[in-house]
Amino acid sequence: MSQVHVHLISDSTGETVHSLARACFVQFEDTHVQEHSWPLIRTAAQVEKILEGIAQAPGPILYTLVNKDVRTRLEDGCRELGVPTISVMDPIIAAFSKYLGVESRDLPGRQHILDDEYFQRIDAMQFALNHDDGQGLWNLAASDVILTGVSRTSKSPTCLYLANRGLKAANVPIVPGVPLPDELLAFTNQPGEPLVIGLTKDPARLVQVRRNRLRMISEDRDTDYVDLETVRSEVNSARRVFMDQGWPIIDVTRRSIEETAASILQVYESRDGGT
Repeated sequence: MSQVHVHLISDSTGETVHSLARACFVQFEDTHVQEHSWPLIRTAAQVEKILEGIAQAPGPILYTLVNKDVRTRLEDGCRELGVPTISVMDPIIAAFSKYLGVESRDLPGRQHILDDEYFQRIDAMQFALNHDDGQGLWNLAASDVILTGVSRTSKSPTCLYLANRGLKAANVPIVPGVPLPDELLAFTNQPGEPLVIGLTKDPARLVQVRRNRLRMISEDRDTDYVDLETVRSEVNSARRVFMDQGWPIIDVTRRSIEETAASILQVYESRDGGT
């Protein structure tokens, strides 16, 4: 396996360049990528220290810097070191600038300004925490999205991901032998109601995930919780409820949290026109 050093440089938190870089790195399975993070870089003096680090571990540079002086010093220094630089946002900004017919403002970290959208995400995050695992049923109607499903179908992490996109997401578990709450069953995905989505998973894979969970808490006893036939019956029963209620069903077996959330957002925007 080959190894490469990659330097990720940002004038803000580095979240953007990290996300884009890792989306690219997964395409190179036989390469080990050693990441070097350099966030909050906003002066040419800071660039000098970065260049010292690059000289010690040469490799491609991916950056999101908007200040022209800082960019120029980085690019000049990297040219002298013989390493390539890639401004990951330039093509996008250039395309928008051309389409809109206006120049960009070149303000570092602007995506993290504390605007209304930021506070909406914070409120949504708090909502997800307060409505996790069947909590806050009295206020379930305030949700944008409600996820339901049997244990270990990624309901909680998916809700938090959706919250980061500004949606108020709650989740209600399906527990064998315990009726679903009336507050949830009242919703049939009519306009103006929360969007209820049922999450399901392949029973065999679900058993594996549950066994791993039990090992993490030092519980190795065999129970119905990890019995394949019982779990298969549990999953089938949940699917029948989803179908009876007219709730969309998403199989999360081979989906990441991000992929599941993307599918949910697609259903949500299709039903409500993105509102």
